Amino acid sequence: MEIINDTEKAAKVFKALKSNELNLRREPVAGRKEKLKRLLKNIEKFSKRIEEAIFADFHKPAAEVRLTEIFPVTSEIKYVVRNLTAWTQEKRTATPITFFGASSKIVYQPKGIVLIISPWNYPFQLAVGPLVSAIAAGNGAVLKPSELSPNTSSVIAELIAETFSEDEVTVLQGDKEIAQALLDLPFDHIFFTGSTAIGKVVMEKAAQHLAGVTLELGGKSPVIIDSTADLKDAAQKVTWGKFLNAGQTCIAPDYVLIHEGKKTEFLKLVKDNIYKLYGEISEIDKNPDYCHIVNGNHLRMLENLTADAVNKGAEIEVGGKILEGNTFQPTILTNVSADSEIMKNEIFGPVLPLLGYASEKELFEIIARNPNPLALYIFSKNKKFTDKIVNEIPSGGAAINDVVVHFANYVLPFGGVKESGFGKGHGYYGFLEFSHERAVMKQKKFTTIKMFYPPFTKRVKKLIDWIIKFF
Repeated sequence: MEIINDTEKAAKVFKALKSNELNLRREPVAGRKEKLKRLLKNIEKFSKRIEEAIFADFHKPAAEVRLTEIFPVTSEIKYVVRNLTAWTQEKRTATPITFFGASSKIVYQPKGIVLIISPWNYPFQLAVGPLVSAIAAGNGAVLKPSELSPNTSSVIAELIAETFSEDEVTVLQGDKEIAQALLDLPFDHIFFTGSTAIGKVVMEKAAQHLAGVTLELGGKSPVIIDSTADLKDAAQKVTWGKFLNAGQTCIAPDYVLIHEGKKTEFLKLVKDNIYKLYGEISEIDKNPDYCHIVNGNHLRMLENLTADAVNKGAEIEVGGKILEGNTFQPTILTNVSADSEIMKNEIFGPVLPLLGYASEKELFEIIARNPNPLALYIFSKNKKFTDKIVNEIPSGGAAINDVVVHFANYVLPFGGVKESGFGKGHGYYGFLEFSHERAVMKQKKFTTIKMFYPPFTKRVKKLIDWIIKFF
């Protein structure tokens, strides 16, 4: 058996895809739709194995896998297949009168061969979701899933191998060495989901080949609850959204900012909801409905963040303990100092700081310490207040009177802004992200532009001045 290193392996896969690029460009839309239908069929076929693999990686409940990993992908595939023909049609546009006689259009073409690097926290959805958009746009793709969720990565590799030929889509498994080898290759576009630190490395590598980049990162996504909010509803939704996937969600509520007058009542409601969802948390490691932390390193990071907050004055209102099987209890902190590391870094786990605010000025000052989050959540019945927050606090996306669910709305674009990333995914916007919107202008033999060719006589100069003034 031939043994090749990561660099050779990556180069071999890339070469095979590149050799098929022209065929992919020529493929009719019906062919792309057929691939997506085949992918949908095989996801359904592999669904049980996907559930088992993600459970093996970090104890994620099967129902939660189906809801948050499989459903978002299958529903998006169906939506894309229904609409792809319309999306790919040439788009006729107006032509300025100064180009009298010409016609203009936009043609949607594949970017070429793309690289998708996905994370471990939603190991199936965040790998296959972007792939749906890449296929819809007519690209070939290399998929590099996370080595921190090896069981899921292995199942994805089998699923893709059964669905596509190696010169259409290929999965390469491995650690950072294979990722680095792939990033050294001249891909036409790179779609990366992960940390800001690694996102910067991806951008630097992409710049060497002038490759397009989509970065889906993270940040500290706040929940703002004003004095008019329905606290019972807000507590139910925040509790679910925070502790879903044990908080290991890039758009999870990172911390709550609640009007001081409502803080005590809200805290009690969140505590009640934790017990309603998960029962006795002293034995939550035995609860099949609660996800575990992905590995010991991440568990220690959460432990250190919590300990640092407590050392700087925070109080643990509930939880705070590590149990068997990399389990971290649902945890609520109050009196958290702004100097705590937990208020400077994305938590990415089941720890929820609860902060009070007395004025809008204070609210804005707190959020300004961690600007441009991936998500922003507002609970309020005051439209003037919600409009002000949405208009004046930048974020990748926002949800009013709910959390997290906007991600699954495939009709909306999903992506970050500045520190939380850039570029868009999902549905039509994912199709655009992996497409080159090519401008095509067709001119007849006669063109008004000939009137402005040299030599620049007085007449020509007057015509130039005239069009500047009136057009």
